[in-house]
Amino acid sequence: MGLGKSFKMALESIVSSKMRSFLTMLGIIIGIMAVIVLVSLMNGLTGEVTDTFQELGTTSINVMVMDRTATRELKDDEAFEFVKENSEYISNVSPTVSVSAELKASGYDDTITASSATGVAETYADMKQLTVTDGRFLQYIDVDREQRVCVIGTYEANELFGGDAVGEQLKINGLLFKVVGVLEETEDSTSGSGDDVVYIPYTTAAKMNGTGTISSYLFTAVDEDSVPTASSLLEDLLLRKIGDEDYYTVTDMLSMIDSMTEMMDIMEKILVAIAGISLLVGGIGIMNIMLVSVTERTREIGIRKSLGARQVHIMSQFVIEAGVISCIGGAIGIILGIAFSYAGGKLLGINAVPSAGAIIISFTISAGIGVAFGFFPARKAARLNPIDALRYD
Repeated sequence: MGLGKSFKMALESIVSSKMRSFLTMLGIIIGIMAVIVLVSLMNGLTGEVTDTFQELGTTSINVMVMDRTATRELKDDEAFEFVKENSEYISNVSPTVSVSAELKASGYDDTITASSATGVAETYADMKQLTVTDGRFLQYIDVDREQRVCVIGTYEANELFGGDAVGEQLKINGLLFKVVGVLEETEDSTSGSGDDVVYIPYTTAAKMNGTGTISSYLFTAVDEDSVPTASSLLEDLLLRKIGDEDYYTVTDMLSMIDSMTEMMDIMEKILVAIAGISLLVGGIGIMNIMLVSVTERTREIGIRKSLGARQVHIMSQFVIEAGVISCIGGAIGIILGIAFSYAGGKLLGINAVPSAGAIIISFTISAGIGVAFGFFPARKAARLNPIDALRYD
């Protein structure tokens, strides 16, 4: 008997017991669907996280000095000189000083109490690719003379000045600052968004903090290939200046992206392994049903063997039947998996697109499970004694 005939008989057997066949497929359907959905959502989530880090700049390197006694520090002029000496690997630097702030527009009643201002250098706009739509960004003279000028986001501009903010006076912790620029809107101009920012000269911010010291720097490497070398050079500089690795950290975005991607890959494998348990259960279900089918069709097997059917024919019939059940279940699981992936991605706000690789692997696994778990019942059927099979009632 050829494969075509065996395939036809397998389909007839499945159609004749629709409910039992569906329940047999259910484990495979759920397992395949779960694998595709989880892989798609994890890939979408990984893409979102990676994009977020890339927006921060893949060539960015953050340096933090944590000596509260300020006896060990990296001074701003030393940081700028370091960039000049290593321009082959490092393109720019900006000190960053954060100041908790209460913002109030001079002459207006509106106040923003839960906010902050960030002290930066004139280089910061190019490093972070900031665009000023009205006015200008901070300049060298602002930093050098510790001037009280600021560049604000559209949230502050709309909330405090009704949109037209350049030239207005902004009180930061009671000190008057002149608004010299408004940044381009990048998000939705709400509190806590990327448009909720206030930039002032870092020299002014350091004085406002009371210490006059700078503990945070943002460096940018020339390109992504230069990031490891630039980080290593910074490590050497800080070890010489600070003398103790416990008092500083050097963190580059590229390493963080790699670490995050690696962690997400591990999480994906764990989730897929958990979903794979459903496939195992589905395989066991196929084996159980096929064993029942062998018992029910014992007389049929005896008749076929008495008419000359060989063991390979009987075995191929039951293996193909198990494989067909598994493949149909796998196909249904793939369709449902794709549908639920898109629905889940839309619900979570991520781009969860099922990969062709995940679909192909899932279908291959479903077919393999059918053949593997159908082999034992098929072998049992093929080894039945024709005389005993014909006597079976």
